[in-house]
Amino acid sequence: MNRREFITLVGSAAAAWPLAARAQQPMPVIGFLNARSPEDTMRLVAAFHRGLGEGGFVEGQNVIIEYRWALGQYDRLAGMATELAHRPVMLIATAGGEPAALAAKAATSTIPIVFVIGGDPVKQGLATSLNRPGGNSTGVSILTTTLGPKRLGLLRELVPGAATIGALLNPSFPPYESQLRDVQEAAHALALQLVMLPADTDREIEAAFETVVQRRIPALSVAAAPFFDTRRDKLVALAARYAVPTMYQFREFVAAGGLVSYGSDSADAYRQIGLYAARILKGEKPADLPVVQPTKFEFVINLKTARALGLDIPPGVLAIADEVIE
Repeated sequence: MNRREFITLVGSAAAAWPLAARAQQPMPVIGFLNARSPEDTMRLVAAFHRGLGEGGFVEGQNVIIEYRWALGQYDRLAGMATELAHRPVMLIATAGGEPAALAAKAATSTIPIVFVIGGDPVKQGLATSLNRPGGNSTGVSILTTTLGPKRLGLLRELVPGAATIGALLNPSFPPYESQLRDVQEAAHALALQLVMLPADTDREIEAAFETVVQRRIPALSVAAAPFFDTRRDKLVALAARYAVPTMYQFREFVAAGGLVSYGSDSADAYRQIGLYAARILKGEKPADLPVVQPTKFEFVINLKTARALGLDIPPGVLAIADEVIE
């Protein structure tokens, strides 16, 4: 016992017994499983903590958090999820999309799971329905994996003369097939030729940009995938080096120097799973907490990057931007 604890205990007889009783009770443990990396999610983890705090839980004071980071390597998630389930933890919060949520779901059917994913949790087997998830998991779908067609259309408006656009996708990402189908259908509707550029490694990302340059592809759309989120700085740097107008899923890419993004507010999603985690720790069941979906999406343009690319943003496109970074 340290000096501060001793003073607290002996300071008043009335307060001593409740404090002693609470001290003997172990703090609940949350497992935090993320397919991404700490470096690219600092702001998001802070939002998760903010949601927990709004629900009455503060790390180190009345809750412990065990962090696991896959660094974009999805094959590491199954072992991490199993480790957390055996810890044991009172709940598992998953982030970085479907890979982490599915790994947690495979590891336990009893420990509550609160997820952030980009697609449809019903199709992924994470919920029976949005309003009544059933089972042991609920959370937030930010819909980012479904927005490929919208990003493609906006990119076409930014580069109106483009007859061909490249699409960078991550084949190891569970929603890959649906992402591929969606952008192919959108390209057909826009009378665009689409060049598919799969990438699972850093070298394949570099090779994709080399292909863009060699084939003189005038613009590139980066599909939603946690692997790409962990390579944010690399993607932005390559787009600048090769002067390729590039569309991304999150504002963070544009704040880092990328040209344009379209997606939902990921920080708000992390805050929401913090709130849900707090409610579950207080006794509510995931089965009764509806899956949350965003109602607002952000279209962000970096004008400094546009000028560096020699790109004139059409006035109509500027007019519909939610944020313009000068």
